[in-house]
Amino acid sequence: MANKKVIYYGTGRRKSSIARVRLIDGSGKITVNGKPLDEFFGEETLKVIVKQPLTVTNTLEKFDVVASVTGGGFSGQAGAIRLGVARALNEANAEYRPALKSNGFLTRDSRMKERKKYGLKKARKAPQFSKR
Repeated sequence: MANKKVIYYGTGRRKSSIARVRLIDGSGKITVNGKPLDEFFGEETLKVIVKQPLTVTNTLEKFDVVASVTGGGFSGQAGAIRLGVARALNEANAEYRPALKSNGFLTRDSRMKERKKYGLKKARKAPQFSKR
């Protein structure tokens, strides 16, 4: 066990998605739920969102990212992975913190779906009003 790899962990949440992220010293491969990033996320914007913390800290070619994500949709999952990667990078090197913080990657996005209220069709949509 001479070539021990250094692993950093980070957990990210966004809407109803939860991502557990591992950063491993490597060549820059990103794997999500056992699939390559390009195969898991179809849209290019979602791939960019996942890579943002790595590009800001210039560590895209330095770490392999292994993420396991559950719940929510693709957009929420990409946001959760981004937060997990940012937290793991912060754990890996404290010098990355100012760059990650200034770009807002260490802040948990607290916006959630509003609950449905009784007497309404959805959270705010009311039934059609008729005077007669």
